[in-house]
Amino acid sequence: MKYFISLFLTLNFFSLNLNAEDVVVANDINQTKVRLESINSSLARIKTIENSISKEKVWMKSYASYLTSLEVRNNLYDIKKRIKYLKRHARTNVAKDELNALVSKEMILTSQIQKLKGNSSAPFSQLITPPVLDNVPSIHNPFDLFTGFSFIKNLTAKFDEYEVRKNSLSELIVLLKKENELYKLIYKLDKEKKYTKEIKQKKQEFERFKTAFDTMKVTSDVYQKRVEIIELNLNKEIQKQVYSLSRIGIIILIVFVFFFLIKMAVKKYITDNERFYMANKFITFANFTVIILILFFNYIENVSYLVTILGFASAGIAIAMKDWFMSILGWLVIVFGGSIHVGDRIRVDMDGIKYVGDVMDISLLRMTILEDITLTSIYQNRRAGRIIFVPNNYIFTRMVANYTHSSLKTVWDGVKITITYDSNHKKAMHIAKEITRKFSKGYTDITRKQLNKLRNHYSLKNTNVDPRIYSFIVPNGLDIEAWYLTNAYATLTLRSVISTAIVDAFNAEDDITIAYPTQKLNVSMQSDSPIEHNNELV
Repeated sequence: MKYFISLFLTLNFFSLNLNAEDVVVANDINQTKVRLESINSSLARIKTIENSISKEKVWMKSYASYLTSLEVRNNLYDIKKRIKYLKRHARTNVAKDELNALVSKEMILTSQIQKLKGNSSAPFSQLITPPVLDNVPSIHNPFDLFTGFSFIKNLTAKFDEYEVRKNSLSELIVLLKKENELYKLIYKLDKEKKYTKEIKQKKQEFERFKTAFDTMKVTSDVYQKRVEIIELNLNKEIQKQVYSLSRIGIIILIVFVFFFLIKMAVKKYITDNERFYMANKFITFANFTVIILILFFNYIENVSYLVTILGFASAGIAIAMKDWFMSILGWLVIVFGGSIHVGDRIRVDMDGIKYVGDVMDISLLRMTILEDITLTSIYQNRRAGRIIFVPNNYIFTRMVANYTHSSLKTVWDGVKITITYDSNHKKAMHIAKEITRKFSKGYTDITRKQLNKLRNHYSLKNTNVDPRIYSFIVPNGLDIEAWYLTNAYATLTLRSVISTAIVDAFNAEDDITIAYPTQKLNVSMQSDSPIEHNNELV
């Protein structure tokens, strides 16, 4: 009985042990299953995070380039070490061939290192380095304002770009941190240690990115302070220039108003158009001269610099712009010398062509002339009404004649008529004198008064203003020259009147014959007599 009882107890004990082991095995299976599911879940989440990480192409490509560079450098180190060993111990052909192959491989890897230069010393060296601050411009004049605004704009744009890179790295750090936490969880669950290498690489990757971010954060703060200081200094200089420009603008406005009032006063008290024109020109020139001096003395800190600059510049400019300087000097001679005024009738000889017209304007570089119908236009140019631009330097190198200088507004003009030898030349001269005296009397009296005024400025010996009649023997008759004073602006009108009056008077006289080219033909009735042709002036 005792035996059965002990046997029964033994069997129950073995049965209980078997059930306990089954339970342990079942628990182990369940735990393994849960662990694998956790690992797979973590890997799935890691894959999702890596997809997000891969979008940060700039940072990941830079890091990949850095890893490639490290791998190449390590390989190159091993190759150099092996080459060094083979150079000492290579005895067989196989060893020598290996040495040659390694030397070639060393050259290839060295070239790759050169291409990857900049990424081999530290990861993200280019990305975490802030933009280089160019030479900060100095604002010395209004034109530098545009440079200052442009520099501030570019500086802000560069800093914003750097901040964008920092923010993108910050977002990447968050993703890498989550990825590392998942790998830590996998490390705890991974009994076989299959992910140890990957976990180590990811941890190292995270640390490198974290170091880069810390460096970039500190650099960004320092860079921001520098940008703020530069912007502050530039804004102060810009404000200073704006204030100076406003002050100069007010001064220039006052100068404009002052000279405008002077012009109004001159216009009120000077009624002569010519004098008003010249005074207006002089006031305008003085106005701009004062403005230029104001600008010079405000923006040239040291006047000696201006003298030095002008000294060097004038040497080259004087040669390159010789005609301009001569024209400006000619303008000074014309304006202050008083030889030519606006409204004067002048004649200019230019390249063998004579131009006669009225001066419409005298600018700093040239005179503007309106060509009128004159004897020069009729007999030489066959053109009139043109606007002629005469450089002021022609006053030194060309013939410039003034028909209306100073108060003198008349000129001598003449009419020539040829009479035959058998004409009563004394009577013809008397008739011509009476006609010219009749039609030019008014101009004769005006000229007499004008010449009396000119005596105060010039030495005048011959002041006879009466019409002058001359006779000259020519091959085909006797020339009667009648000279008289006429309006310098309308010589052709009086010439036409006097010419027709003299012709009518000569034709009315029986003993005066106007000579003109004629041809006589003598025909003989005899067949053997030659035909004679006689050309004479009748």
